[in-house]
Amino acid sequence: MEFGYFTLSDNHYENNNRSSNQFVADITAEALYADKLGMHSAWIGEHHFNSLGVLSCPDLVLAYVAANTTRIRLAPAVTVTPLHHPIRVAEQWATLDLLSNGRVDFAAGRGYDRREYEPFHVSFDDNQGIFEEGLELIRRLWEADDRISHHGKHYSFDDVRITPKPVQRPLPTYVGSFSKPSIELAARLGCGLIVAPFAAAMSYGGLKQVADLYHETCAKFGKKPQRLMCSYFTHFADNKAQEDAQRARQIRYYRECVIPALPGDPKTAPPSYRYFVDMVDRLGKVKPEDLTENSVLIGSSARITEILKKVQAAGFDEVILYFNVGLKPHNQVKDEMARFMTEVAPAFGSAAKVNAA
Repeated sequence: MEFGYFTLSDNHYENNNRSSNQFVADITAEALYADKLGMHSAWIGEHHFNSLGVLSCPDLVLAYVAANTTRIRLAPAVTVTPLHHPIRVAEQWATLDLLSNGRVDFAAGRGYDRREYEPFHVSFDDNQGIFEEGLELIRRLWEADDRISHHGKHYSFDDVRITPKPVQRPLPTYVGSFSKPSIELAARLGCGLIVAPFAAAMSYGGLKQVADLYHETCAKFGKKPQRLMCSYFTHFADNKAQEDAQRARQIRYYRECVIPALPGDPKTAPPSYRYFVDMVDRLGKVKPEDLTENSVLIGSSARITEILKKVQAAGFDEVILYFNVGLKPHNQVKDEMARFMTEVAPAFGSAAKVNAA
């Protein structure tokens, strides 16, 4: 099983003195450090207009990372494809794949914050249809050798061929999923799948159930299953005081960064987001002692290894690790990244490539 660095760039905390610019600089440094440590990949989210996520251009940050590395894989987590024209998305990520010599893993999703849609004049209520049509088009544009035309519900164009083409044919593509329609789309298109364990536990019962549903749906559509991935909030703790502090940090993240972003009002949540209503309600009530391996990695290296062995047994190929939550200081994030690669990763056939110092 592989391990990657992951962030959504949430910076929406009370009494927060960390600027958006500083956080983007920290994230960029952490992604470069992930390469130095021997992590497999760096996954950086896309957010707009508010501190619920301050990194709007993961493609540019990852291009900088690409220019300063030769090995680590580069991925958005995710590109909110309904906010962009599929032609432009296809061009941008094909170009990065070329410049990085075939190191892009592309991941797409539809996001969850209506406020990010409104300035772009894109329908949040209809974003499932926009998302599906756009993702299919992006993949067609990458794969087509000749010019193509398309006339659909949301996009229409004639006689288009993108240049450059991706180095990877096909370019690995993932769907970020909280819901059954997204799992079905990933299976139908032959894409990999990325899920969040806390959402998987709430919606399906756990990661094993998600893996089973994905494989069953791939069989239904006659597609070969691709890679399965999940993300985990990650906190090291070696005694009760440290564990209490890390649990409080995670609860703060849920309450100050996650709940304000999710569509939790049943009166305004579109039908395709109704599952978030229960999720927001449950996150609002969660207490530190309620945090389990279904949502968070907290504890010693041995405890984190034990949990990840279960994830591996459920059939997952890669775990992307979210260290920088709850205003965790940048140096602590780097220390925990190094500790993970030194003390946990070797149990899965991975190890730090350099001395953590």
